[in-house]
Amino acid sequence: MVRPTDTSQSIGTSPGTLRPDIVAGLTAAAVVLPKAMAYATVAGLPVSVGLYTALVPTVVYALLGTSRVLSVSSTTTLAILTAAELALVVPDGDPTKLLTATATLTALTGLLLILASVLRLGFVANFISSPVLTGFKAGIGLVIVLDQVPKLLGLHFAKEGFFRDILTLLQHVPDISITTALVGSIALVLLLFMERAWPHSPAPLAIVAGGIAASWLFGMGDHGVSIVGHIPQALPSLTLPHADLVRQLLPGAIGIALMSFTETIAAGRAFSTQSDPPIRANRELVATGIANLSGAFLGAMPAGGGTSQTAVVRAVGGRTQTASIVTATASAATMLVLAPLLGLLPQAVLAAIVIVYSVGLIQPAEFVSIRNVRKMEFRWALAAFLGVLVFGTLQGIVVAIVLSLVGLSSQAANPRIHVVGRKRGGDILRPLSPEHPDDETFEGLLILRPEGRLFFVNAQHVADTMRELVIQNKPRVLMLDLSAVFDIEYSALQVLIESEQSLTERGIVLWLASLNADVLAYVRASGFAERLGESRMFASVHAGIRHYQESAVPLHPDTQPTFGTDGAP
Repeated sequence: MVRPTDTSQSIGTSPGTLRPDIVAGLTAAAVVLPKAMAYATVAGLPVSVGLYTALVPTVVYALLGTSRVLSVSSTTTLAILTAAELALVVPDGDPTKLLTATATLTALTGLLLILASVLRLGFVANFISSPVLTGFKAGIGLVIVLDQVPKLLGLHFAKEGFFRDILTLLQHVPDISITTALVGSIALVLLLFMERAWPHSPAPLAIVAGGIAASWLFGMGDHGVSIVGHIPQALPSLTLPHADLVRQLLPGAIGIALMSFTETIAAGRAFSTQSDPPIRANRELVATGIANLSGAFLGAMPAGGGTSQTAVVRAVGGRTQTASIVTATASAATMLVLAPLLGLLPQAVLAAIVIVYSVGLIQPAEFVSIRNVRKMEFRWALAAFLGVLVFGTLQGIVVAIVLSLVGLSSQAANPRIHVVGRKRGGDILRPLSPEHPDDETFEGLLILRPEGRLFFVNAQHVADTMRELVIQNKPRVLMLDLSAVFDIEYSALQVLIESEQSLTERGIVLWLASLNADVLAYVRASGFAERLGESRMFASVHAGIRHYQESAVPLHPDTQPTFGTDGAP
């Protein structure tokens, strides 16, 4: 039997899949290679680094990954994060130092991903919530666009942060190169038109070919238009990381590794079909980790799964990782044959490509959708967005993670507690709400339904909320519907026992209903079940209601509920 993670399921060999995969791989190469070169410029690296990234990590992931169609190379997000980190350690932009720093950063990224797999940390990808990721990517998109606009206009100035760069750009408007701006604008308009008219087409390849042809015909390099320049006509050579840079690059590598894995998992799941093997998070950590570690020694920048290139593979019929092998082969052929021609490409054309595919990271409609559903999560998305613009891209990751964890902690610390009623004339139990004003309650019986895991963080909040509801409703019996509580931790159980004692002292009886097997086992192990007895524990809330109605809960006069002058028991 073939296991779902066997590479034989990823690399297709049958005639039925080979031809579609070859077509998909070549089509993807036409999209991926120009973008890979453009992303390299975003990171402040030679365009050849982009080609190396579309070769080595692509092949390694194709052999080890669990997705049949995911294309792994450079992405816009990883490119801008890499740029921010490299600028910290190589502020003077020395080419030799940049390549060494890139190798070190990529190797660290790979090692961190492999370590995360060993520690079974695949779940960490879920630490960044979808709204926060929306805000983070929108901020990244704006940063990339602003970073490329000077190249589009033929301007050169030192970058000092998003808002300062806007002011500097406005101050340099009189220095715009008309020729460069014309070339960049034409490329931008044509690419936007082609992408709208023919989505997922080889539009970037056509724009690159047109830019190279125009540069050669009109000698743009001699007329003040910045061109790519020399590209080595060879396969990548060995590049060694440097141990002295590890301490400086490690914090940034952690953020890049997290984002690489997050993007890889998101893209892999987005394009997985029912017939595909499942995307295994820890296996993906290994695959992307080894892909980055291998690429580090062969000149690649940090890589991860890309949504746009994977969409192209799916759109043109790609079925297995053979398509990625074909794309990587095309990258190698480009390096060996077309390198001299690529050197004629205007930088403004690359900037146009980056801008077009970075604008897609900014999704105003997604912000509106989040706001329509949950205003709190909208504020998280907005904060992550502003965090990138104000604090920077790498710090933006920290802001995004902290916001997600704060949101998770807030929800866990403040679980909902519903007052439950019964649909009049029916047998449906549901939380009381203005939408159902006719729902009935039972005199002297208060049914509360807490939700989620009860543990030390939220135990006191739950107890306080229960007390307030008891004060408001003045019941003789408080029945806790624990059907929505999947776990109860020791501290929360102790608080529940103390609450029962306090209620008993005031003549209020506590019942428990609908405990799942685990929660019931914990309640029994604590001795609380023995204290309550079978008469106060029920398999369902319905059973508790029937018992209440049948017994009318006769209480001794001395144990009737007592309340103070303010209504408090």
